[in-house]
Amino acid sequence: MSIETENNLAVDCRGVTKTYDTGGTKVTALRGIDLTVKHGELMMLVGPSGCGKTTLISVVAGILDRDGGECTVFGRDFQKMRPGERTRFRGENIGFVFQAFNLLPTLTAAENVAVPMLINGSSRVEALDRAGEALSRVGLGDRLHSLPKQLSGGQQQRVAIARALVHSPRLIVCDEPTSALDHETGHRVMELMREVAVGPDRALVIVTHDSRIFEFADRIAKMDDGRIVEVTEKVRDFVEN
Repeated sequence: MSIETENNLAVDCRGVTKTYDTGGTKVTALRGIDLTVKHGELMMLVGPSGCGKTTLISVVAGILDRDGGECTVFGRDFQKMRPGERTRFRGENIGFVFQAFNLLPTLTAAENVAVPMLINGSSRVEALDRAGEALSRVGLGDRLHSLPKQLSGGQQQRVAIARALVHSPRLIVCDEPTSALDHETGHRVMELMREVAVGPDRALVIVTHDSRIFEFADRIAKMDDGRIVEVTEKVRDFVEN
């Protein structure tokens, strides 16, 4: 029986630590993080700026290496993979929405969204077709050929979300996905993300300060000073408090 089947965990982090060395000054970002995310779950991470939320999801997504502890995604540990295997696994299984969007300025919206498909070996025609479908689902079907500089901040954010969803990854990790969106658009995007990302073999982890979307969470983990200080399973109680 595989690890992921045995414990039904999409993400399993135990005692994860991370320290940055900034010009001779060491800054501890994660101080022994324990976090589990179940298959079919939408987990939100909340807490003050600088408490380690973005570092944690970057470790989970295999973008940053941890210093200590253990962290597996669908039973696999990024730091035990060879570089090519790691890139392949991340490309096939992880969708990441960056807070800064990270769109390529010389590519159109459709071309930006098509990038994960192309990396995974799809033809250009198939990749652009899927990109068009993903952009339509986030309400940008009429902006396929627009460059990022021709889009508003909210539109760029939706392009970034479409890019994370286009290849149907098993784990989607998002850093402030609704920060530039109005209430109605934010709710529409969250409904889409739940529909696409939350299933029997999938999961979604969202870093957010946006209390308007807390209701979409299955659980909310509160972070402070590099630690998870509370996990709320009764999300309604969290929202009301």
